[in-house]
Amino acid sequence: MWIDIRAKAKERFYNTYDFPIYGLRMLTVKPLAFDSFGVRSMATFVETDDIGVLIDPAVSLAPRRYKLPPHPVEEQRQSETWADIKEHAARSDVLVVTHYHYDHHDPNAPEIYEGKIVYLKHPKEKINKSQAGRASYFLDKLNDLPQTIDTADGNEFKHGSTILKFSPPVYHGTNSRLGYVVEVSISCGGECMVFTSDVEGPSVTEQVEFIIHENPDIVILDGPMTYMLGFRYSRKSLELSIENITRILRQTAVKYMLIEHHFMRDLKYKERIPEVYECAAENGVQVMTAAEYIGRDVDLLEARRKELYKQMS
Repeated sequence: MWIDIRAKAKERFYNTYDFPIYGLRMLTVKPLAFDSFGVRSMATFVETDDIGVLIDPAVSLAPRRYKLPPHPVEEQRQSETWADIKEHAARSDVLVVTHYHYDHHDPNAPEIYEGKIVYLKHPKEKINKSQAGRASYFLDKLNDLPQTIDTADGNEFKHGSTILKFSPPVYHGTNSRLGYVVEVSISCGGECMVFTSDVEGPSVTEQVEFIIHENPDIVILDGPMTYMLGFRYSRKSLELSIENITRILRQTAVKYMLIEHHFMRDLKYKERIPEVYECAAENGVQVMTAAEYIGRDVDLLEARRKELYKQMS
């Protein structure tokens, strides 16, 4: 059965799976662009026997880090990962946008949504002023390109034996200042993946409840924003995030946890959450980056920007 499914998927998507497959039989989860790749993104392609789903098809760079603009190496990596995202968008049946920051949606590429089933964070409810303006602009650009558009917030959609569930809106971070995001669950054949979007932790109970309820095999988690620890991210938020991550490790069937995005902007990321790695080892869970999940080297280009510029001089 497994061989038949994979053969069918390869024929349909003209793709060879040249990255590690970590033990799941009904879900293929392929990170496309992440901070551990050297860009700001959480773009993820998920395939079941029914559909291909692309979550948050966009990529960006920090406009300033260490008072420096993006390095040419970062710009090249952005170009490479964006090409991969567009390629997988063409292969996808469903595109998902969890919120309206530019590393999660690209309003200047509406063509990738043409003919697709699209699930979007609600553009008017549980949203801050900045994202509401971006959402309105984005919807105008989409016009009638997609096959269908539905709001994701708290809703569930079935495609054959594949179920897409979305959390109610949760904070982007520790409060409502940056708005809200929706978390995504994709399940098929008794297997489940949860994609948290930008929870920056998670340090808030509501962000964790959806993950626990879905009981996933794989969690793609936006980890604590430790590169701003003591500035825009408090030590209390870090403590709460560690508590919540270990709760997920203990209370779910998770096998693989990819801690990413904001967390991977800190060169000392491994030193920030030793309790998590200890808990993972005790519970037989592999905690890793998106890069490691697909067999790539971790390449924290943004965090290394100062070093990159020194190498040019």
